[in-house]
Amino acid sequence: MYYNWKDRTNTEELKIVCNLIRNGELVIFPTETVYGIGANALDTLAVGKIFLAKGRPSDNPLIVHLADKRKIDEVADDITEVEQELIDNFMPGPFTLILKKKPIIPDVVTAGLDTVAVRIPNNIIAKGIITFSGVPIAAPSANISGRPSGTSIEDIRKELEGKVSAIVDGGKTEIGIESTVVKVVDEVPVILRPGKVTPEEIKSVCGKVSIDSKVFQRTRSTDVIYSPGMKYRHYAPETKCKILYCENELDQIFYLKKFIKEYQGNLVIIGFNEHKEKVVLDEDRFISIGRIDNLNDYAKNIYSALRKADKIRPRIIIIEGVKKEGLGFAIMNRLLKTCDYDIFER
Repeated sequence: MYYNWKDRTNTEELKIVCNLIRNGELVIFPTETVYGIGANALDTLAVGKIFLAKGRPSDNPLIVHLADKRKIDEVADDITEVEQELIDNFMPGPFTLILKKKPIIPDVVTAGLDTVAVRIPNNIIAKGIITFSGVPIAAPSANISGRPSGTSIEDIRKELEGKVSAIVDGGKTEIGIESTVVKVVDEVPVILRPGKVTPEEIKSVCGKVSIDSKVFQRTRSTDVIYSPGMKYRHYAPETKCKILYCENELDQIFYLKKFIKEYQGNLVIIGFNEHKEKVVLDEDRFISIGRIDNLNDYAKNIYSALRKADKIRPRIIIIEGVKKEGLGFAIMNRLLKTCDYDIFER
């Protein structure tokens, strides 16, 4: 079933969707970050359907979505002062916190770990579904595992239709990349997956922040993974991708032109509006991602741009990178996984 809630939520349809969740079915719904594919987090069989629908490895833990902060005590134990500080400042919102789990959460949700990833989305549709379902909802991004996440139903409907019981269309998501995931270790917030909430913002609240070494490195098969987005190939189209990043803008344009020549125009560039007219390339082979000074647009549009580029079937997709600071920290994390760590830097 497909429900169009772009303009408003339909109360009768909301009842149907919530009944589906309670009865162990899968539902695709929007959050402020990306679309999720959700199931009752307390139902082992229902959660198992998520892994089957996505083709997701079973050792990749899921995020549990709650309606409000009062529900955290129902799924997590022994919340520390630092964890509470993070909850108070960043929830609801694009922020996920790894906490000690209560037995009520099945092992299939947490990949057998004694921790649970908790998030409270700040999206009216997501909040409504979680609230009126009356259960926590386990929901990874709505896409086939490894592919770019979905920021609009148009991007993901074809690959997931028939694998879920309902699709709720809330239009294009506001942020466009997944939540920041943090685990507090020895009273220090450690970023496991960067997102909209930046290291700088976390440091301003807690006075300190650390970055997990795996954020910009490959993980090993033996590594214990506490957060989605760390271990496996993610966010990737079928076409080979490469990041191009030069600190000097003139160098950036020079190497864009060099790649165009090298591939004889059989490539797609995902780049900044300002550079489109400075390179000679067919109109449909330069996909504008936004302005250089607007990383919010970059984050919002990157997954759709990757899917659009992939449909052209070029020899390679060249993606203009950004500086690793602020939101650029999260963007580059996603791009490195998209490109299998293939980056050209100067």
